[in-house]
Amino acid sequence: MTVANYCIIAACVLPILCAGVAKSKGFGKPRRDGGFDNHNPRAWLAGLSGWQARANAAQANSFEALPLFIAGVLAAQQMGAVQERIDMLALSFITFRLAYIGLYLADQPNLRSLAWFAALGSAVALFFA
Repeated sequence: MTVANYCIIAACVLPILCAGVAKSKGFGKPRRDGGFDNHNPRAWLAGLSGWQARANAAQANSFEALPLFIAGVLAAQQMGAVQERIDMLALSFITFRLAYIGLYLADQPNLRSLAWFAALGSAVALFFA
């Protein structure tokens, strides 16, 4: 398996990690005390604020970023692009997405947008690798 294929797995795990961060403050508390509500998780998540709400938004955006990235890696590999270039672009995507999530949690919208565009650029570049 290539580095880029491992990056696909990592990209698929990122939204799950963001969901865990968003829900973390509610774990271990009873539902009546504001703990995580697994009976109605979407409504519970919609009521979050601050860093938890931003973690939930990062989760949604991480899911949205997946199709283009996965398609880019697979297309580049299918077209026979140089694997080292594919790996470098895939690692760049993961690095920028990690920065994006960190900046989202830290409430740094301008830098977050730069990281988002950089990750998008890495994913698009895979189609031209």
